[in-house]
Amino acid sequence: MNIERLQQAIAPAREQVITHSLYQKLQSLEDVKLFMQHHIFAVWDFMSLLKALQRELTCVSLPWVPKGTPDTRYLINEIVTGEESDVDELGNRCSHFELYLRAMQQAGADTAPMLQLLKEATKAPIDEVLSESVLPGAVTGFLQFTFGVIASAKLHVMAAIFTFGREDLIPDMFHELVQDLDAKFPGTLSIFKYYLERHIEVDGGHHSQLAQEMVIALCGNDEQKWNEATAASIAALEWRAKLWSGVLQ
Repeated sequence: MNIERLQQAIAPAREQVITHSLYQKLQSLEDVKLFMQHHIFAVWDFMSLLKALQRELTCVSLPWVPKGTPDTRYLINEIVTGEESDVDELGNRCSHFELYLRAMQQAGADTAPMLQLLKEATKAPIDEVLSESVLPGAVTGFLQFTFGVIASAKLHVMAAIFTFGREDLIPDMFHELVQDLDAKFPGTLSIFKYYLERHIEVDGGHHSQLAQEMVIALCGNDEQKWNEATAASIAALEWRAKLWSGVLQ
């Protein structure tokens, strides 16, 4: 198998996310705020997945020793730089997660559940935190799937769901809605609009290509790894569809 065959295999599941009926129902500022209150958890676990990959593909302990190949080190470190220390709408350094939180605060969306989860995750293992969570079921299931993949420590699987199950799944119609609402309610969604535009620019182009190269390098010529990467990517997309259905409900 190769990257083209993987993309063909996951295409139906990806299409279900991109054409999900949720997008047609998002019409008002309140709708977008509700969407953000769910989507922020996907932004956060994206960062957790990214850092898990960096931990496994590069040396982040002492004493430093060469780990992995220079090519995969480069790929993951460049993505981390862009995601963890990008620029906001004013040119100040910040992570995409922190930018999203600011966008929520500007819009008046509730950040308390996300911040509470962050607090709890520093005190107990994430699987325990999620098993006792009072978050919506679709959010909890989505996070449990991601952290289950991280716990498996299968790098090719982690790289695959990072590459094919993540943040490039929001269609143009959603960007247009946010742009229209930002014009209608000035100063309410401008940061969120910038966040979406930045993701199109960074994640949809350069980072997407780097991530695909990482999957190719990690799967190599191993047919089993390609099959596992494909199955995990489909599962990740199915969980994203369930998350969207949770918002719709």
